Amino acid sequence: MSDLHRLRLARTEGVGPVTFRRLLRRYPDPEEALDALPALARAGGRLGAPHVPSVGTAEREMERIARLKGRLMFVDRPGYPALLGLLDDAPPVLVALGRAEALDRPAVALVGSRNASANGQRIAEQLAQQMTEAALVVVSGLARGIDAAAHEGAMRAGITVACVAGGVDVPYPPDHARLQARIAAEGVVVGELPLGTAPQARHFPRRNRVIAGLSLGVVVVEAATRSGSLITARLAQEAGREVFAVPGSPLDPRCRGTNDLIRKGAHLVESVDDVLANLPDHPSREGLARDPLFARGRPAPAVAETPSPWREAAPEAGETDHARMALLQLLGPAPTSVDDLARRCQFSLATINSALMDLELAGRVEALPGNRFALVGEPGP
Repeated sequence: MSDLHRLRLARTEGVGPVTFRRLLRRYPDPEEALDALPALARAGGRLGAPHVPSVGTAEREMERIARLKGRLMFVDRPGYPALLGLLDDAPPVLVALGRAEALDRPAVALVGSRNASANGQRIAEQLAQQMTEAALVVVSGLARGIDAAAHEGAMRAGITVACVAGGVDVPYPPDHARLQARIAAEGVVVGELPLGTAPQARHFPRRNRVIAGLSLGVVVVEAATRSGSLITARLAQEAGREVFAVPGSPLDPRCRGTNDLIRKGAHLVESVDDVLANLPDHPSREGLARDPLFARGRPAPAVAETPSPWREAAPEAGETDHARMALLQLLGPAPTSVDDLARRCQFSLATINSALMDLELAGRVEALPGNRFALVGEPGP
């Protein structure tokens, strides 16, 4: 029954990844957390209670997943991918089709341009095959171009993980339906959204942080200067993972992003040996890269604690009230990290996180990948 209520909590309006974790730290029983939601949302300025899925709705989702022979994994429960669980904003719940145990094996992500060149696709296929031959799992996003080539190459010799932006039962792009079904049969397809969810543009950055979070490092093959693959690389760097890039011709706009990654400190990749030589020996916090690639000289970002059922006391109500007002002044439409917010106000990190949880439940702020928050407007009805 507890997992049923965990699923309801994860699917509740306004409960993002950071808020889900904080709620279960304060209320280890998910049903207790659900009962506390209306008061917390009111404290954040919401006029009505957030929508909570009914028991029946959650039961039907669990039954559909079971019929597909899928698996639900919760961030605070055993069986959740350990490396992904280190992220502050790890998905509260994952749905996996296929060999879910592969999500805890050492993995490297391989991503790149959708509009990839023939050479780029060949390089991606070869690297993916060679990495699986070296006992690594290859993670990618099932997009056209480099992603598809990475999945195809990996399945020649080993296992691949496809991270999807919508429901795991929704083929996207539609012409990859056969590839997605094959990966579900031979590897694993993983997503965080409910079954039947069609992917939207705002879902892809969330998908990218899952790709980065599951991986010891991210290899980029062809990426323009405004590529989603560069978002994956940035998220990987912020999580302390290694970043790799295959160099390309300066005349090809598809290579400007990868060449810029190398200029900023990413490992240059000419063969699989360049990847294997620069991966940590063990997938642990101690083995992860700690040098921030895009911000030389700044402290490395803190790594999230491994999920555990400890109880966290709520801060004093008056202090949290003041923190909410201060945060609403500091936040804007552009994402701001929790570390930056803490540096600019006098409140403790626990108080800031509690205030952000209330504001997210009230619909006033949005939690974004990389432990960032942004203002989203006035509280809803």
